[in-house]
Amino acid sequence: MSTRLNLPALSIFLVFAFAISSHNLALSQSTDGSLWKTLAKITFRKEYDEIMGFKVDVPVYSQEVKALEGTTVEVKGYIIPVEGYKTHQEFVFSAYPYNMCYFCGGAGPETVMEVTALKPVKYTAEPIMLRGVLQLNTGDINRLLYSLQDAVQIDIGDAQ
Repeated sequence: MSTRLNLPALSIFLVFAFAISSHNLALSQSTDGSLWKTLAKITFRKEYDEIMGFKVDVPVYSQEVKALEGTTVEVKGYIIPVEGYKTHQEFVFSAYPYNMCYFCGGAGPETVMEVTALKPVKYTAEPIMLRGVLQLNTGDINRLLYSLQDAVQIDIGDAQ
């Protein structure tokens, strides 16, 4: 799979201002995997796609998931090496290790997200913790359901 990310450039000031203003309930859903559990509260409906010429699955996010959009969250997971992983600032992140991830057929699409990090994140096969702003994909069938913007890696022990 090739990932091509269209990422807006935000100023450091805006990132910190937004992070401070959105430090809320979402930040408490972190190290125990409860954020991934919340993100799994999603269903799909079939909808005809004019461009594709057939019905596609369109996500229907629960109110609990919708409430997290635009908030700062912490999430523990694994970097997934995929074709198109061109920088250590844009990558796919999974609730599960590579051998169990969505792309290997072991999980659903709600268990992965696109990440755009403020600074490069070194690849490791071990779990890491990220903090960033959660975005929901409501219309692009060529993108993942979730993205984590302005992400920074934090020590697992520093998670709130």
